[in-house]
Amino acid sequence: MDGMKRAAAVYVLIISMVGLGILGILHVGSQLPPPIGASPAGATAHGVETPRGISLLASVQAGLLEGGNDPLSRLFLQLLVIIAGSQAAGWLFTRCGQPAVVGEMVAGILLGPSLFGLVAPGAFQFVFPTASMGALKLFSQIGVCLFMFAAGMEFDVAHLRQKAHTAIVVSHASIIIPYFLGVVLALFLYSHLAQPGASFTAFALFMGISISITAFPVLVRILQDRGIFKTVLGSTATACAAVDDVTAWCVLAFVVAIVRAASVGAAACNLGLAACLIGFMLFVIKPNLPRWLGPQALERPDPGKGMLAAVIGVVLGCALSTELIGIHAIFGAFLAGVIMPDTGDFRHKLAVRVENFSSVLLLPLFFAYTGLRTQVGLLNDVQGWLICLGIIAVATTGKLGGTAIAARLTGMPWRDALQLGALMNTRGLMELIALNIGYDLGILSQRIFAMLVIMALATTVMTAPVLALLGGKQRMPGALPETLPL
Repeated sequence: MDGMKRAAAVYVLIISMVGLGILGILHVGSQLPPPIGASPAGATAHGVETPRGISLLASVQAGLLEGGNDPLSRLFLQLLVIIAGSQAAGWLFTRCGQPAVVGEMVAGILLGPSLFGLVAPGAFQFVFPTASMGALKLFSQIGVCLFMFAAGMEFDVAHLRQKAHTAIVVSHASIIIPYFLGVVLALFLYSHLAQPGASFTAFALFMGISISITAFPVLVRILQDRGIFKTVLGSTATACAAVDDVTAWCVLAFVVAIVRAASVGAAACNLGLAACLIGFMLFVIKPNLPRWLGPQALERPDPGKGMLAAVIGVVLGCALSTELIGIHAIFGAFLAGVIMPDTGDFRHKLAVRVENFSSVLLLPLFFAYTGLRTQVGLLNDVQGWLICLGIIAVATTGKLGGTAIAARLTGMPWRDALQLGALMNTRGLMELIALNIGYDLGILSQRIFAMLVIMALATTVMTAPVLALLGGKQRMPGALPETLPL
Protein backbone atom coordinates (compact mmCIF):
# COMPACT_ATOMS: atom_id res chain seq x y z
CA MET A 1 0.00 0.00 0.00
CA ASP A 2 2.84 2.39 0.87
CA GLY A 3 4.48 1.52 -2.45
CA MET A 4 1.33 2.51 -4.36
CA LYS A 5 1.10 5.85 -2.53
CA ARG A 6 4.77 6.55 -3.21
CA ALA A 7 4.35 5.73 -6.91
CA ALA A 8 1.27 7.98 -7.14
CA ALA A 9 3.11 10.86 -5.47
CA VAL A 10 6.07 10.49 -7.85
CA TYR A 11 3.69 10.36 -10.82
CA VAL A 12 1.85 13.56 -9.76
CA LEU A 13 5.17 15.33 -9.10
CA ILE A 14 6.58 14.45 -12.53
CA ILE A 15 3.38 15.45 -14.38
CA SER A 16 3.17 18.75 -12.46
CA MET A 17 6.79 19.71 -13.06
CA VAL A 18 6.67 18.87 -16.77
CA GLY A 19 3.32 20.66 -17.19
CA LEU A 20 4.57 23.81 -15.48
CA GLY A 21 7.75 23.69 -17.53
CA ILE A 22 5.82 23.47 -20.82
CA LEU A 23 3.54 26.36 -19.79
CA GLY A 24 6.55 28.49 -18.89
CA ILE A 25 8.26 27.78 -22.21
CA LEU A 26 5.08 28.59 -24.12
CA HIS A 27 4.77 31.89 -22.27
CA VAL A 28 8.36 32.86 -23.00
CA GLY A 29 8.08 31.72 -26.63
CA SER A 30 4.97 33.80 -27.23
CA GLN A 31 7.04 36.96 -26.60
CA LEU A 32 9.54 36.13 -29.36
CA PRO A 33 9.39 38.07 -32.66
CA PRO A 34 7.69 36.18 -35.53
CA PRO A 35 9.94 34.51 -38.11
CA ILE A 36 10.84 36.45 -41.22
CA GLY A 37 8.27 35.99 -44.00
CA ALA A 38 5.63 34.50 -41.70
CA SER A 39 1.95 34.74 -42.50
CA PRO A 40 -0.05 37.51 -40.81
CA ALA A 41 -1.50 36.81 -37.38
CA GLY A 42 -4.67 34.79 -37.50
CA ALA A 43 -3.83 33.00 -40.75
CA THR A 44 -3.35 29.28 -40.98
CA ALA A 45 -0.83 27.28 -42.94
CA HIS A 46 -3.36 26.99 -45.78
CA GLY A 47 -3.94 30.72 -45.95
CA VAL A 48 -7.43 30.59 -44.41
CA GLU A 49 -7.92 33.26 -41.79
CA THR A 50 -9.13 32.05 -38.43
CA PRO A 51 -11.67 34.45 -36.94
CA ARG A 52 -10.95 35.58 -33.41
CA GLY A 53 -13.50 35.72 -30.66
CA ILE A 54 -15.81 33.01 -32.03
CA SER A 55 -17.81 30.92 -29.62
CA LEU A 56 -16.76 27.46 -28.49
CA LEU A 57 -19.76 25.85 -30.25
CA ALA A 58 -18.97 27.61 -33.52
CA SER A 59 -15.33 26.56 -33.24
CA VAL A 60 -16.30 22.93 -32.68
CA GLN A 61 -18.71 23.01 -35.61
CA ALA A 62 -16.07 24.51 -37.87
CA GLY A 63 -13.58 21.84 -36.81
CA LEU A 64 -16.05 19.02 -37.46
CA LEU A 65 -16.94 20.46 -40.86
CA GLU A 66 -13.28 20.77 -41.80
CA GLY A 67 -12.63 17.18 -40.68
CA GLY A 68 -15.66 15.94 -42.61
CA ASN A 69 -14.33 17.51 -45.80
CA ASP A 70 -11.04 15.67 -45.48
CA PRO A 71 -10.80 12.97 -48.24
CA LEU A 72 -10.00 10.19 -45.76
CA SER A 73 -12.89 11.15 -43.45
CA ARG A 74 -15.19 11.31 -46.47
CA LEU A 75 -14.12 7.83 -47.59
CA PHE A 76 -14.73 6.40 -44.09
CA LEU A 77 -18.18 8.01 -44.04
CA GLN A 78 -18.98 6.52 -47.45
CA LEU A 79 -17.83 3.09 -46.30
CA LEU A 80 -20.02 3.26 -43.19
CA VAL A 81 -23.09 4.33 -45.17
CA ILE A 82 -22.56 1.81 -47.98
CA ILE A 83 -21.76 -1.19 -45.78
CA ALA A 84 -24.65 -0.48 -43.41
CA GLY A 85 -27.10 -0.02 -46.28
CA SER A 86 -25.94 -3.11 -48.18
CA GLN A 87 -26.00 -5.36 -45.10
CA ALA A 88 -29.49 -4.18 -44.13
CA ALA A 89 -30.84 -4.66 -47.66
CA GLY A 90 -29.11 -8.04 -47.98
CA TRP A 91 -30.67 -9.25 -44.74
CA LEU A 92 -34.11 -8.01 -45.81
CA PHE A 93 -33.94 -9.72 -49.19
CA THR A 94 -32.84 -13.04 -47.68
CA ARG A 95 -35.99 -12.92 -45.52
CA CYS A 96 -37.94 -12.58 -48.79
CA GLY A 97 -36.32 -15.66 -50.34
CA GLN A 98 -33.80 -13.77 -52.49
CA PRO A 99 -29.99 -13.99 -52.44
CA ALA A 100 -28.36 -11.31 -50.29
CA VAL A 101 -26.45 -10.02 -53.31
CA VAL A 102 -29.74 -8.90 -54.89
CA GLY A 103 -30.45 -6.74 -51.85
CA GLU A 104 -26.93 -5.32 -52.01
CA MET A 105 -27.46 -4.43 -55.67
CA VAL A 106 -30.73 -2.70 -54.81
CA ALA A 107 -29.04 -0.86 -51.92
CA GLY A 108 -26.51 0.54 -54.37
CA ILE A 109 -29.32 1.97 -56.50
CA LEU A 110 -31.14 3.41 -53.47
CA LEU A 111 -27.98 5.16 -52.22
CA GLY A 112 -27.60 6.92 -55.56
CA PRO A 113 -29.44 9.89 -57.05
CA SER A 114 -32.51 7.71 -57.73
CA LEU A 115 -33.58 7.84 -54.04
CA PHE A 116 -31.00 9.25 -51.59
CA GLY A 117 -30.13 12.15 -53.90
CA LEU A 118 -33.82 12.80 -54.52
CA VAL A 119 -35.00 12.68 -50.90
CA ALA A 120 -32.03 14.42 -49.24
CA PRO A 121 -29.97 16.21 -51.89
CA GLY A 122 -27.90 18.15 -49.36
CA ALA A 123 -26.87 15.07 -47.40
CA PHE A 124 -26.29 13.17 -50.63
CA GLN A 125 -23.88 15.84 -51.91
CA PHE A 126 -22.05 15.83 -48.57
CA VAL A 127 -21.62 12.03 -48.49
CA PHE A 128 -21.02 11.50 -52.22
CA PRO A 129 -19.54 14.68 -53.71
CA THR A 130 -18.40 14.47 -57.32
CA ALA A 131 -14.77 15.01 -56.29
CA SER A 132 -14.78 11.73 -54.31
CA MET A 133 -15.90 9.51 -57.18
CA GLY A 134 -12.35 8.80 -58.34
CA ALA A 135 -11.32 7.04 -55.12
CA LEU A 136 -14.65 5.20 -54.94
CA LYS A 137 -14.22 3.95 -58.49
CA LEU A 138 -10.70 2.62 -57.87
CA PHE A 139 -11.71 0.77 -54.71
CA SER A 140 -14.76 -0.68 -56.46
CA GLN A 141 -12.62 -1.91 -59.37
CA ILE A 142 -10.28 -3.66 -56.93
CA GLY A 143 -13.32 -5.34 -55.38
CA VAL A 144 -14.56 -6.51 -58.79
CA CYS A 145 -11.13 -7.92 -59.68
CA LEU A 146 -11.00 -9.89 -56.40
CA PHE A 147 -14.52 -11.13 -57.05
CA MET A 148 -13.57 -12.26 -60.57
CA PHE A 149 -10.51 -14.01 -59.12
CA ALA A 150 -12.78 -15.95 -56.74
CA ALA A 151 -15.17 -16.70 -59.63
CA GLY A 152 -12.25 -18.09 -61.63
CA MET A 153 -11.40 -20.44 -58.78
CA GLU A 154 -15.00 -21.74 -58.89
CA PHE A 155 -14.48 -22.82 -62.52
CA ASP A 156 -14.11 -26.63 -62.40
CA VAL A 157 -12.89 -28.11 -65.70
CA ALA A 158 -13.27 -31.71 -64.44
CA HIS A 159 -16.94 -31.12 -63.62
CA LEU A 160 -17.53 -29.70 -67.08
CA ARG A 161 -16.17 -32.82 -68.78
CA GLN A 162 -18.96 -34.87 -67.20
CA LYS A 163 -21.64 -32.59 -68.67
CA ALA A 164 -19.76 -31.41 -71.74
CA HIS A 165 -22.29 -32.41 -74.40
CA THR A 166 -25.25 -30.76 -72.66
CA ALA A 167 -23.31 -27.80 -71.25
CA ILE A 168 -21.80 -26.70 -74.56
CA VAL A 169 -25.01 -27.02 -76.58
CA VAL A 170 -27.29 -25.40 -73.99
CA SER A 171 -24.92 -22.66 -72.84
CA HIS A 172 -23.98 -21.59 -76.36
CA ALA A 173 -27.63 -21.60 -77.39
CA SER A 174 -28.40 -19.49 -74.31
CA ILE A 175 -25.82 -16.97 -75.55
CA ILE A 176 -26.37 -16.98 -79.30
CA ILE A 177 -30.16 -16.58 -79.27
CA PRO A 178 -30.37 -13.66 -76.79
CA TYR A 179 -27.25 -12.12 -78.33
CA PHE A 180 -29.00 -12.05 -81.70
CA LEU A 181 -32.10 -10.51 -80.12
CA GLY A 182 -29.93 -7.89 -78.43
CA VAL A 183 -28.33 -6.92 -81.73
CA VAL A 184 -31.79 -6.69 -83.34
CA LEU A 185 -32.96 -4.53 -80.42
CA ALA A 186 -30.01 -2.20 -81.04
CA LEU A 187 -31.49 -1.30 -84.44
CA PHE A 188 -34.44 0.37 -82.69
CA LEU A 189 -32.54 1.90 -79.77
CA TYR A 190 -29.28 3.17 -81.28
CA SER A 191 -30.47 6.54 -82.59
CA HIS A 192 -32.14 7.56 -79.33
CA LEU A 193 -30.26 5.79 -76.53
CA ALA A 194 -26.64 5.25 -77.57
CA GLN A 195 -23.99 7.59 -76.18
CA PRO A 196 -23.26 10.37 -78.72
CA GLY A 197 -20.16 9.41 -80.71
CA ALA A 198 -20.57 5.64 -80.19
CA SER A 199 -20.62 3.55 -83.36
CA PHE A 200 -23.56 1.26 -84.11
CA THR A 201 -21.22 -1.76 -84.15
CA ALA A 202 -20.01 -1.10 -80.62
CA PHE A 203 -23.53 -0.36 -79.35
CA ALA A 204 -25.04 -3.45 -80.99
CA LEU A 205 -22.30 -5.75 -79.72
CA PHE A 206 -22.72 -4.43 -76.17
CA MET A 207 -26.49 -4.78 -76.32
CA GLY A 208 -25.95 -8.41 -77.30
CA ILE A 209 -23.63 -8.95 -74.32
CA SER A 210 -26.08 -7.21 -71.97
CA ILE A 211 -28.92 -9.49 -73.01
CA SER A 212 -26.99 -12.78 -73.10
CA ILE A 213 -24.82 -12.83 -69.95
CA THR A 214 -25.45 -15.14 -66.95
CA ALA A 215 -24.23 -14.60 -63.39
CA PHE A 216 -22.57 -17.93 -62.52
CA PRO A 217 -21.84 -17.15 -58.81
CA VAL A 218 -25.38 -15.86 -58.18
CA LEU A 219 -26.81 -18.95 -59.89
CA VAL A 220 -24.74 -21.19 -57.59
CA ARG A 221 -26.04 -19.24 -54.60
CA ILE A 222 -29.65 -19.78 -55.68
CA LEU A 223 -29.08 -23.49 -56.25
CA GLN A 224 -27.58 -23.89 -52.77
CA ASP A 225 -30.27 -21.81 -51.09
CA ARG A 226 -33.00 -23.94 -52.66
CA GLY A 227 -31.30 -27.25 -51.90
CA ILE A 228 -30.95 -28.37 -55.54
CA PHE A 229 -27.23 -27.78 -56.02
CA LYS A 230 -26.34 -31.53 -56.08
CA THR A 231 -29.34 -32.65 -58.14
CA VAL A 232 -29.18 -33.44 -61.88
CA LEU A 233 -30.74 -30.05 -62.61
CA GLY A 234 -28.27 -28.30 -60.30
CA SER A 235 -25.17 -29.94 -61.76
CA THR A 236 -26.39 -29.31 -65.31
CA ALA A 237 -27.15 -25.66 -64.52
CA THR A 238 -23.73 -25.23 -62.90
CA ALA A 239 -21.94 -26.69 -65.91
CA CYS A 240 -23.98 -24.65 -68.39
CA ALA A 241 -23.49 -21.43 -66.44
CA ALA A 242 -19.74 -22.01 -66.17
CA VAL A 243 -19.41 -22.50 -69.94
CA ASP A 244 -21.75 -19.54 -70.49
CA ASP A 245 -19.63 -17.35 -68.24
CA VAL A 246 -16.34 -18.19 -69.93
CA THR A 247 -17.83 -17.81 -73.41
CA ALA A 248 -19.53 -14.51 -72.57
CA TRP A 249 -16.35 -13.05 -71.06
CA CYS A 250 -14.36 -14.12 -74.12
CA VAL A 251 -16.91 -12.40 -76.35
CA LEU A 252 -16.84 -9.33 -74.11
CA ALA A 253 -13.03 -9.26 -74.25
CA PHE A 254 -13.28 -9.44 -78.04
CA VAL A 255 -15.77 -6.54 -78.10
CA VAL A 256 -13.67 -4.42 -75.72
CA ALA A 257 -10.57 -5.03 -77.85
CA ILE A 258 -12.44 -3.88 -80.96
CA VAL A 259 -13.87 -0.78 -79.26
CA ARG A 260 -10.59 0.29 -77.66
CA ALA A 261 -8.45 -0.34 -80.74
CA ALA A 262 -7.88 2.46 -83.23
CA SER A 263 -8.13 0.11 -86.22
CA VAL A 264 -8.97 -3.45 -87.23
CA GLY A 265 -5.27 -4.31 -87.26
CA ALA A 266 -4.83 -3.00 -83.73
CA ALA A 267 -7.85 -5.02 -82.56
CA ALA A 268 -6.40 -8.17 -84.14
CA CYS A 269 -3.07 -7.45 -82.42
CA ASN A 270 -4.79 -7.04 -79.05
CA LEU A 271 -6.68 -10.29 -79.47
CA GLY A 272 -3.50 -12.07 -80.54
CA LEU A 273 -1.69 -10.84 -77.45
CA ALA A 274 -4.62 -11.93 -75.29
CA ALA A 275 -4.55 -15.41 -76.86
CA CYS A 276 -0.79 -15.65 -76.22
CA LEU A 277 -1.28 -14.60 -72.59
CA ILE A 278 -4.06 -17.15 -72.06
CA GLY A 279 -1.96 -19.91 -73.62
CA PHE A 280 1.07 -18.96 -71.51
CA MET A 281 -0.97 -18.92 -68.29
CA LEU A 282 -2.78 -22.21 -68.99
CA PHE A 283 0.06 -24.27 -70.44
CA VAL A 284 3.14 -22.83 -68.71
CA ILE A 285 2.15 -21.17 -65.44
CA LYS A 286 -0.74 -23.45 -64.38
CA PRO A 287 1.20 -26.79 -64.57
CA ASN A 288 4.23 -25.36 -62.76
CA LEU A 289 2.48 -23.16 -60.20
CA PRO A 290 1.96 -25.92 -57.58
CA ARG A 291 5.68 -26.74 -57.67
CA TRP A 292 6.68 -23.06 -57.44
CA LEU A 293 4.36 -22.39 -54.51
CA GLY A 294 5.48 -25.57 -52.75
CA PRO A 295 3.43 -28.73 -51.98
CA GLN A 296 3.78 -28.29 -48.22
CA ALA A 297 2.56 -24.69 -48.38
CA LEU A 298 -0.47 -25.77 -50.42
CA GLU A 299 -1.39 -28.45 -47.87
CA ARG A 300 -1.35 -26.07 -44.89
CA PRO A 301 -4.77 -25.53 -43.28
CA ASP A 302 -4.22 -21.77 -43.41
CA PRO A 303 -2.10 -20.18 -46.17
CA GLY A 304 0.80 -18.14 -44.78
CA LYS A 305 1.51 -14.50 -45.48
CA GLY A 306 4.16 -15.37 -48.03
CA MET A 307 1.72 -17.61 -49.89
CA LEU A 308 -0.99 -14.95 -49.89
CA ALA A 309 1.51 -12.36 -51.13
CA ALA A 310 2.53 -14.69 -54.00
CA VAL A 311 -1.10 -15.30 -54.95
CA ILE A 312 -1.95 -11.60 -54.86
CA GLY A 313 1.15 -10.99 -56.99
CA VAL A 314 -0.18 -13.43 -59.61
CA VAL A 315 -3.59 -11.73 -59.58
CA LEU A 316 -2.10 -8.26 -59.93
CA GLY A 317 0.28 -9.40 -62.68
CA CYS A 318 -2.51 -11.01 -64.70
CA ALA A 319 -4.82 -8.03 -64.20
CA LEU A 320 -2.09 -5.60 -65.22
CA SER A 321 -1.22 -7.68 -68.30
CA THR A 322 -4.78 -7.75 -69.65
CA GLU A 323 -5.24 -4.05 -68.88
CA LEU A 324 -2.06 -3.20 -70.81
CA ILE A 325 -3.11 -5.44 -73.70
CA GLY A 326 -6.29 -3.41 -74.02
CA ILE A 327 -9.11 -5.68 -72.87
CA HIS A 328 -9.77 -5.19 -69.13
CA ALA A 329 -8.17 -6.00 -65.78
CA ILE A 330 -11.09 -8.21 -64.71
CA PHE A 331 -10.25 -10.77 -67.40
CA GLY A 332 -6.75 -11.13 -66.01
CA ALA A 333 -8.11 -11.53 -62.48
CA PHE A 334 -10.51 -14.25 -63.69
CA LEU A 335 -7.65 -16.00 -65.51
CA ALA A 336 -5.56 -15.91 -62.31
CA GLY A 337 -8.36 -17.73 -60.50
CA VAL A 338 -8.57 -20.40 -63.22
CA ILE A 339 -4.85 -21.28 -62.94
CA MET A 340 -4.82 -21.58 -59.14
CA PRO A 341 -3.90 -25.12 -57.96
CA ASP A 342 -6.53 -27.19 -56.16
CA THR A 343 -4.09 -29.32 -54.15
CA GLY A 344 -5.25 -29.83 -50.58
CA ASP A 345 -8.42 -27.81 -51.20
CA PHE A 346 -6.19 -24.77 -51.71
CA ARG A 347 -8.75 -22.94 -53.84
CA HIS A 348 -11.41 -23.18 -51.17
CA LYS A 349 -9.07 -21.86 -48.48
CA LEU A 350 -8.16 -18.92 -50.69
CA ALA A 351 -11.76 -18.26 -51.70
CA VAL A 352 -12.89 -18.01 -48.07
CA ARG A 353 -10.36 -15.26 -47.38
CA VAL A 354 -10.88 -13.37 -50.60
CA GLU A 355 -14.68 -13.53 -50.58
CA ASN A 356 -15.05 -12.48 -46.96
CA PHE A 357 -12.93 -9.38 -47.52
CA SER A 358 -14.26 -8.54 -50.96
CA SER A 359 -17.97 -9.22 -50.38
CA VAL A 360 -18.18 -7.27 -47.11
CA LEU A 361 -15.99 -4.26 -47.89
CA LEU A 362 -15.23 -3.79 -51.59
CA LEU A 363 -18.13 -5.22 -53.61
CA PRO A 364 -20.71 -3.00 -51.86
CA LEU A 365 -18.57 -0.08 -53.09
CA PHE A 366 -19.03 -1.34 -56.64
CA PHE A 367 -22.80 -1.59 -56.18
CA ALA A 368 -22.87 1.92 -54.74
CA TYR A 369 -20.68 3.26 -57.54
CA THR A 370 -23.03 1.66 -60.08
CA GLY A 371 -25.99 3.14 -58.21
CA LEU A 372 -24.42 6.60 -58.31
CA ARG A 373 -24.30 6.26 -62.11
CA THR A 374 -27.87 4.99 -62.34
CA GLN A 375 -30.55 7.67 -62.55
CA VAL A 376 -33.93 5.99 -62.63
CA GLY A 377 -35.43 9.48 -62.83
CA LEU A 378 -34.28 9.65 -66.46
CA LEU A 379 -37.10 7.23 -67.25
CA ASN A 380 -39.58 10.05 -66.73
CA ASP A 381 -42.14 9.20 -69.39
CA VAL A 382 -44.33 6.32 -70.50
CA GLN A 383 -42.17 5.65 -73.54
CA GLY A 384 -39.05 5.22 -71.42
CA TRP A 385 -40.70 2.66 -69.14
CA LEU A 386 -42.21 0.82 -72.10
CA ILE A 387 -38.75 0.53 -73.66
CA CYS A 388 -37.37 -0.72 -70.34
CA LEU A 389 -40.13 -3.34 -70.06
CA GLY A 390 -39.47 -4.31 -73.68
CA ILE A 391 -35.78 -4.85 -72.90
CA ILE A 392 -36.72 -7.05 -69.92
CA ALA A 393 -39.14 -9.04 -72.09
CA VAL A 394 -36.60 -9.55 -74.87
CA ALA A 395 -33.86 -10.51 -72.40
CA THR A 396 -36.10 -13.01 -70.61
CA THR A 397 -37.52 -14.49 -73.80
CA GLY A 398 -34.10 -14.89 -75.39
CA LYS A 399 -32.32 -16.29 -72.34
CA LEU A 400 -35.05 -18.38 -70.70
CA GLY A 401 -36.69 -19.45 -73.94
CA GLY A 402 -33.44 -20.13 -75.82
CA THR A 403 -32.06 -22.20 -72.94
CA ALA A 404 -35.28 -24.16 -72.45
CA ILE A 405 -35.63 -25.05 -76.13
CA ALA A 406 -31.99 -26.14 -76.42
CA ALA A 407 -32.25 -28.20 -73.22
CA ARG A 408 -35.45 -29.87 -74.44
CA LEU A 409 -33.76 -30.78 -77.74
CA THR A 410 -30.97 -32.52 -75.78
CA GLY A 411 -33.56 -34.75 -74.07
CA MET A 412 -34.34 -32.86 -70.87
CA PRO A 413 -38.01 -32.86 -69.70
CA TRP A 414 -39.90 -29.62 -70.32
CA ARG A 415 -40.22 -28.70 -66.64
CA ASP A 416 -36.50 -29.19 -65.99
CA ALA A 417 -35.71 -27.34 -69.23
CA LEU A 418 -37.80 -24.36 -68.15
CA GLN A 419 -36.22 -24.38 -64.69
CA LEU A 420 -32.79 -24.42 -66.32
CA GLY A 421 -33.87 -21.48 -68.48
CA ALA A 422 -35.02 -19.56 -65.39
CA LEU A 423 -31.66 -20.18 -63.71
CA MET A 424 -29.68 -19.11 -66.79
CA ASN A 425 -31.76 -15.92 -66.92
CA THR A 426 -30.02 -14.79 -63.71
CA ARG A 427 -27.70 -11.88 -64.51
CA GLY A 428 -26.79 -10.21 -61.21
CA LEU A 429 -23.32 -8.82 -60.62
CA MET A 430 -21.83 -10.07 -63.90
CA GLU A 431 -24.28 -7.92 -65.82
CA LEU A 432 -23.39 -4.84 -63.78
CA ILE A 433 -19.70 -5.39 -64.49
CA ALA A 434 -20.35 -5.58 -68.24
CA LEU A 435 -22.61 -2.51 -68.14
CA ASN A 436 -19.99 -0.45 -66.33
CA ILE A 437 -17.43 -1.40 -68.97
CA GLY A 438 -19.81 -0.24 -71.69
CA TYR A 439 -20.48 3.00 -69.82
CA ASP A 440 -16.77 3.69 -69.25
CA LEU A 441 -16.04 3.11 -72.94
CA GLY A 442 -18.59 5.76 -73.92
CA ILE A 443 -21.02 3.33 -75.60
CA LEU A 444 -24.03 3.36 -73.27
CA SER A 445 -25.81 6.60 -72.42
CA GLN A 446 -27.07 7.24 -68.89
CA ARG A 447 -30.63 6.45 -69.95
CA ILE A 448 -29.96 3.05 -71.52
CA PHE A 449 -27.53 2.31 -68.67
CA ALA A 450 -30.36 2.83 -66.15
CA MET A 451 -32.70 0.63 -68.21
CA LEU A 452 -30.18 -2.20 -68.42
CA VAL A 453 -29.44 -2.00 -64.66
CA ILE A 454 -33.17 -2.33 -63.99
CA MET A 455 -33.25 -5.28 -66.40
CA ALA A 456 -30.38 -6.95 -64.52
CA LEU A 457 -32.20 -6.56 -61.20
CA ALA A 458 -35.57 -7.68 -62.58
CA THR A 459 -34.26 -10.84 -64.27
CA THR A 460 -32.28 -11.79 -61.15
CA VAL A 461 -35.21 -11.19 -58.78
CA MET A 462 -37.62 -13.23 -60.92
CA THR A 463 -35.46 -16.37 -60.81
CA ALA A 464 -36.59 -17.64 -57.40
CA PRO A 465 -40.34 -17.05 -57.98
CA VAL A 466 -40.21 -18.72 -61.40
CA LEU A 467 -38.40 -21.73 -59.93
CA ALA A 468 -41.04 -21.97 -57.20
CA LEU A 469 -43.80 -21.72 -59.81
CA LEU A 470 -42.22 -24.53 -61.81
CA GLY A 471 -41.91 -26.72 -58.73
CA GLY A 472 -38.27 -26.25 -57.71
CA LYS A 473 -37.41 -27.61 -54.25
CA GLN A 474 -37.37 -24.93 -51.55
CA ARG A 475 -34.99 -25.14 -48.59
CA MET A 476 -36.68 -24.82 -45.23
CA PRO A 477 -36.37 -21.42 -43.47
CA GLY A 478 -33.32 -21.15 -41.28
CA ALA A 479 -31.33 -23.61 -43.40
CA LEU A 480 -29.55 -20.99 -45.45
CA PRO A 481 -25.77 -21.39 -45.50
CA GLU A 482 -23.93 -18.58 -43.78
CA THR A 483 -21.08 -18.15 -46.27
CA LEU A 484 -21.71 -18.69 -49.95
CA PRO A 485 -20.39 -17.13 -53.13
CA LEU A 486 -22.12 -14.01 -54.34
